[in-house]
Formats: sequence, C-alpha cells, structure tokens
Amino acid sequence: MSEFRRAVALWLALALASVVVFAASLALGSVSLDARELWQALSGADTGTDGGTASAIVRELRLPRAAAAFACGGLLALSGALMQVLLRNPLAEPYVLGVSGGASVGALLAMLVLAPWWGVQMAAAVGALCSMLLVATLARRDLLHPQVQGGHREAGARLLLTGVILAAGWGAVITLILAVAPESRLRGMLFWLTGDLGGTASYGGALATMVVALLLAMPMARALNVMLLGETVAQSLGVRVGRVRLLTFLLASVCIAVVITTAGSIGFVGLVVPHLVRLAWGNDQRMLLPAAVLLGGALLMAADLIARTVIAPAQLPVGVITALLGVPTFLYLLLRRPR
Repeated sequence: MSEFRRAVALWLALALASVVVFAASLALGSVSLDARELWQALSGADTGTDGGTASAIVRELRLPRAAAAFACGGLLALSGALMQVLLRNPLAEPYVLGVSGGASVGALLAMLVLAPWWGVQMAAAVGALCSMLLVATLARRDLLHPQVQGGHREAGARLLLTGVILAAGWGAVITLILAVAPESRLRGMLFWLTGDLGGTASYGGALATMVVALLLAMPMARALNVMLLGETVAQSLGVRVGRVRLLTFLLASVCIAVVITTAGSIGFVGLVVPHLVRLAWGNDQRMLLPAAVLLGGALLMAADLIARTVIAPAQLPVGVITALLGVPTFLYLLLRRPR
C-alpha cells in the first residue's frame, strides 16, 4: 500500500504541475492576461472588443496549442519509455527506429507540391505507417522470436541497427528534398523538421491517442518489468515475450506517428523524461509510464511557452527549445550517475 500511495502522490504532484503550466500557457504571451481575464475568455463571459480579442487569443490560438503540446509531450515520453524497455537500452529514444524519417519524407513531399495543412498531416501519417511496416517486416523475427535468433541482446541490437539504417536512408532523402526545394518553402520545411506547434488547430486526436496508448500500456507494465530481467526469466515466468515485444513496438510507433503528424519532429523529450522519472522514482513501469506521460506533457508545454515568448511576437520552433534544454540536462544525468 505504501508503494501505491507513493505512486498516487507522484501522479498528483505531476498533474498539479501540468495544470499550473497549462494555465501559464493560456495566460502568458505577447498579450498577457490576468486570472480574471483568462477566466472570462475561457467561460465566454467577456464582452466588448478587448474581451472578444482575449477570448479569440485564448480559445482559438493558445488553448489548442497548449493541449497539443501536452498530448505530444506525453506521447513522446511514453514512446521513449517503451522503446528503452523494448531495446533494453537507456539511450534509446522514440525516433531510433526510423518512423520519424518516413513521416518527415511524406510531409516534406507534400509541402513541396504545396499541399494544404491537412494534406501534409496525411502524408506524414502515410510515411510513418510505411516506415513502421518496413521495420516490422525486416525485423519480424527479432520482434516475434528473439530467442530463436540468439537472445534478447542480439535481437535488440539487430532491431536497433535496422532502425538506424532506415533512419539514415530517410535522412538522405530529406536532404535531397531540401536541396531541390524552392527557397520560399525552406523556412516552413525547416520549422516542421525541428518541431513546430504554431499551426496546430486540432488536438483531439493526439489527446485521445495519448489516453488510449496509456490504457493499453498499463496492462503490459508487469510484463515489461519482468522483461527487464531478460528473455529467459520472462519466459520462465509465463510472459509471452514475442507478443509483448510486438505490441510494444506497434504502440510506441503509433505514438510517434501521431506526434509527427501533429507537431513535426520534437527531440529529447522522449529520451530525457523517462530518465528523469527513473532516476527519481525507480524503474517500475507501473509507476513510470503514467509519471512519464504527465512530466513529458508538462515539459513540452513549458518549452512551447518559452518558444513563443522569449522573442515575442516572433516565435521559435519548439524543437529548438527542447534541444537546448535537453542536451545539458541529459549530460548532467550521465555525469552524476555512479560508475
């Protein structure tokens, strides 16, 4: 019961932090609002020209952006935690298997032909799906039958190598697209590649995916804990290793595909957040997965708030902020770990 109370206390603290950052994201910006103005804008009780402007800013611009940032941050953190268990590699991150590369190629091709925003999102989703199917096909034995192929470590290494090679290939295609793209479209492409929440208008799909993904991951938490001990131990305890590995890969890939289609490629959240939770509260996936979702959402909302306020009214790609914050944080975590 003490462990359960500790987990609940952790989740409540992170949920409270998320609410505070969410409120700050709605209130702060090039036009700042106090608590009364923010409440009136959200409730629709404001009147007059100034009140109508505040309501439009909050409900049409800041609310969708903050909600999408929370959903994408949660999905990135959840995917990173799952990938690190799947590969048994603490340096694994959501984009390591090349899903983001396929999505980026699809999105950039759509931008190259001047497709509308929904067309870019659809092309990114198709690219992510194609990349996910390609990895699953090439590494199907390592996903389904790792023991036959020589054990967890070798299978994980081959799966990782497959993703890295595909990511390198997608990277070459991305460079080619950028080289032939007109200069008028390069800025939008670069913003998308570094992660941009500026054009986000729909967030319901990302939020729903985050909730469903967490609900699907939690029943696997015990099996994931056992798999950290090794394939042989997991099988001896009744865990269907091949099935759990495949479901983990598919779930993490879907999370990444939704993030890519919503906000582009945002780095370091999926790598750093699971580490922060693991170092502070241990590696029990039953506690780590919900905590990672909440912390990832809060951190990406905070990064997006910095991105649109630090040089307001101009805005920075949110991926730049996550990288600037993530690199020193991760280096600090590595250096402080005992040998």
